[in-house]
Amino acid sequence: MKIVIIGSVAAGTSVAAKARRNDETAEIVVYEEGQDISYSVCGMPYFLGGEVETIDELIPRDAKWFKKRFEFDIHTNHRVTAIHPDSKVIEVQNKETGHTKKESYDKLVLATGSYSLTPPPFNLATYNNVFHVKTMDNTKRIDQYMQENSVKHAAIIGSGFIGLEMAEQLTQKGIKVSMIELAKQVFPKIDADMSYHLEEKLKENNVDLYLGDKVDKLEGVQEVTKLQTVNGVVLSVDLVILAVGVRPNTSLAEAAGIQLGETGAIKVNSVMQTSEEAVYAVGDVAESYHLITEQSIYHPLGSTANKMGRVVGDHLTGGSLSFKGTLGTGIFRLFDLTVGYTGLSIEEARDAGFDPIVIHNIKPAHATYLGGENLLIKGVADRKTGRVLGAQIVGPEGVDKRIDVLATAITFKAKSEDLFHLDLAYAPPFSTTKDPIHYTGMVLENARHSLPIVTPEKLMDDLNNQKPIQIIDVRSKSAYDKAHVEQAVHLPMPELRKGASKLDKKRSTVVYCNKGVTSNTAQNVLLNLGFEEVYVLSGGHTNYQYYKKSIKD
Repeated sequence: MKIVIIGSVAAGTSVAAKARRNDETAEIVVYEEGQDISYSVCGMPYFLGGEVETIDELIPRDAKWFKKRFEFDIHTNHRVTAIHPDSKVIEVQNKETGHTKKESYDKLVLATGSYSLTPPPFNLATYNNVFHVKTMDNTKRIDQYMQENSVKHAAIIGSGFIGLEMAEQLTQKGIKVSMIELAKQVFPKIDADMSYHLEEKLKENNVDLYLGDKVDKLEGVQEVTKLQTVNGVVLSVDLVILAVGVRPNTSLAEAAGIQLGETGAIKVNSVMQTSEEAVYAVGDVAESYHLITEQSIYHPLGSTANKMGRVVGDHLTGGSLSFKGTLGTGIFRLFDLTVGYTGLSIEEARDAGFDPIVIHNIKPAHATYLGGENLLIKGVADRKTGRVLGAQIVGPEGVDKRIDVLATAITFKAKSEDLFHLDLAYAPPFSTTKDPIHYTGMVLENARHSLPIVTPEKLMDDLNNQKPIQIIDVRSKSAYDKAHVEQAVHLPMPELRKGASKLDKKRSTVVYCNKGVTSNTAQNVLLNLGFEEVYVLSGGHTNYQYYKKSIKD
């Protein structure tokens, strides 16, 4: 059998390596349009910022290494110009010599990746200081430009993974950064109330944010020297990074009549087979499958690409692997803040037909007497079944551990009550006696039954609409005097049982403390005293103030 693979960054080499491990007799040929292979796209910002000392560290293997280890050929600087599925032939051009040839295949794998978007009015061919951060060639040219020119002010267009990582790295390099984002929040993949913490971290590090805006005018001849936005912002710049997203590189597939899916990527089945029986697609060019909604999604990520590649390499050589899907899990660092997310947001859950509940949980990542700092976890579950549907976490430490636990739990269809029963590792340097994961499960499960919560957003809407509610602040007097929820009366926890007689048991009641633990006790007290409807403010006064500041900003 002859396997031909187009592309060799992440998924392509994974296909080839797995196929060779399974079958020593298969003929495996790889064509790569670029010079470099099997490199770390995700590591590029860290090289440009100086955390990675040499670019060679991002390119651990070359064609010779694969030839020696796995006995297959990778032809770099070769562009595949056409696919002919009926005759099982591709056309290939050697970019260095211009020579073209035809190559037959038994099985063809498309690992053509994705391409970065260039929003108007930018044009990479016109300006030599405007860059994507997508390929090794991009990275080398940015590095060279920064070495040869005085770069004091950079504009970053977009606030996804690459945009935020570049903002961090360029700032740490001493370059002033301005970020322009079309959406009204940073990193639109997560909810606005969680994105607020990213915005605060960027401002704390002197990154200027221009949200709900886009560039519409440029000045400069060979280099962009000044840009102007729709909202009238004018910035003088030395460097521009375009990070507005990627799209699947499907031109070859489309020209060959291979079917695309609803996301715009190549439609595939569970073994990554396309509409052409002998053609497969992996990595950023292929659609993925959401484990919860069971719908096609587009989730371009190196880890997903490697899984897809392994599945195809195994399948082509008689194995039983299939691609099980994804939750869209992601994580990144922003200065000293970590951001992680997995599964569905509350809006996505609602759109998928669930009746979701959402809670906010603020707990230290490990024992506070050993310096543990707070995590903010936003959890989503289905009200009817308790199935955990998603989570978003921000914090300075411990985010990676918790988001991976939650991703694992969601993958195996855990319910909110299951989170509490997880036997997680505990010692004071690493966790608390009840881990933030345990608390998340407890609060979700309580909210499903007799101990409901109210989000800051809902409470603020009720206040604005003058809904008849009574709000009880059970914190200390000093905390209440410093700041409190509008219309809240102060009744500290030690006095609640006696003071409850002055409250209206029939009126909808909201109780809150700093972060939510004491208010849960207060909720139980009032319910046991005969109050008809008592809610806990999700995430307590701390989270309420976060939300209040986020909508003011």
